[in-house]
Amino acid sequence: MTVRRVPVAAPTRAPDGETCAYVVGGTEPLLVDPPDRSADLDSVLEDRKPAHLAVTHHHPDHVGGVAAYASEFDLTVWARRGRTDEFADATGVRPDRTFSPGDILPTTPPVTVLDTPGHAPEHVAFAVGDDLVTGDLAVASGSVVVGAPGGDMRAYLTSLRRVHARNPARLLPAHGPIIDDPRATCRRLIEHRLDREARVLAAVESGARTPDEVVERAYDKDVSHVYDLARATVVAHLEKLAVEDAVRWDGSRARPDGCRYEMDS
Repeated sequence: MTVRRVPVAAPTRAPDGETCAYVVGGTEPLLVDPPDRSADLDSVLEDRKPAHLAVTHHHPDHVGGVAAYASEFDLTVWARRGRTDEFADATGVRPDRTFSPGDILPTTPPVTVLDTPGHAPEHVAFAVGDDLVTGDLAVASGSVVVGAPGGDMRAYLTSLRRVHARNPARLLPAHGPIIDDPRATCRRLIEHRLDREARVLAAVESGARTPDEVVERAYDKDVSHVYDLARATVVAHLEKLAVEDAVRWDGSRARPDGCRYEMDS
């Protein structure tokens, strides 16, 4: 399978200041997630002559090179159906064509779109043979930020389970090394999220009410350097727990479900 992975410096805080673009296919290749222009990516694209461009999601560290490369190589630009305005706002480019999960893009070899929301609502992965280009769905070590607003913890866990069931040979992530043990990685990430959820719930049950109070009780390690991300993650967990009737959450304060007093007391 012909896949080229090109790390590019990008405006991402975690984990490593780089986002990997991918060039997929032998003829009429697909460029995925160009975070910016770079000499390395320029060189690969000059050699491979891509015909198509798509992104896994619209975060800045995945779309910064879309406009430049789409123009320079006259690429057919794809976006998720129903998200074209958001794509244009993020990239400055109106897409030429749209896809939905399950669609097969007309590359050689073909690329299948897989629905993987959670990290972002529009997030997709691209199946290339037995491999999966996964954007920010998974990382080989550590965890993926799933933070409110925009992040959906229930959707994220469903996406991980979907990929686990698909059982690809490798995951090709945007950050960090290639993942050669996809199922074990999906299980690890699911277990990590469920463990954090249990800590968030325990914090609420022990009296924490605001996201800041929950962060203080739900994290053992020092998160001061990524406090905003930890807080956003806690809110995403609270939103999931509220949907599942495990807590009551009004957008600013949480209480255990079934409490006898009102949320504003």
